[in-house]
Amino acid sequence: MLKHNLVVYCDGGARGNPGPAAVGVVIFNGEGNLRDKCGKYIGKTTNNVAEYEGVVTAFGIILDLKDINPKKTDLTFNLDSSLVVNQLNGLYKIKKGHLRDLLFKIRHFEQNFPKVSYNLIPREKNTEADFLVNQALDNYERTS
Repeated sequence: MLKHNLVVYCDGGARGNPGPAAVGVVIFNGEGNLRDKCGKYIGKTTNNVAEYEGVVTAFGIILDLKDINPKKTDLTFNLDSSLVVNQLNGLYKIKKGHLRDLLFKIRHFEQNFPKVSYNLIPREKNTEADFLVNQALDNYERTS
């Protein structure tokens, strides 16, 4: 089986902090072709939790891709949250227990893949994931 590369754009946001929150995930293969995307409401929480949940959601989607062998797939995550990227890269400590729990969940997912990297990108390069967050929040507000 060939080695795969996936490029993941993810975002999370809450309207109010805490408030109604959602995540957005867009996944491309190494050639830049769309593999999957998802926007979903995740309940009432903070922006930081929503950002972490975006990464967790992305891992879940990737592990469900039937034609991908995780042991032969490198992942590149692109996020616009400086705090979350620096925490995931081990540059900042995580003091809050609930965020540490999400980090442990992410570290568990990472063990399935040979290489996982987290990059900070400007918001204007994360517009599709951001759009999915806002779309999920708009849909939630319309139906609640």
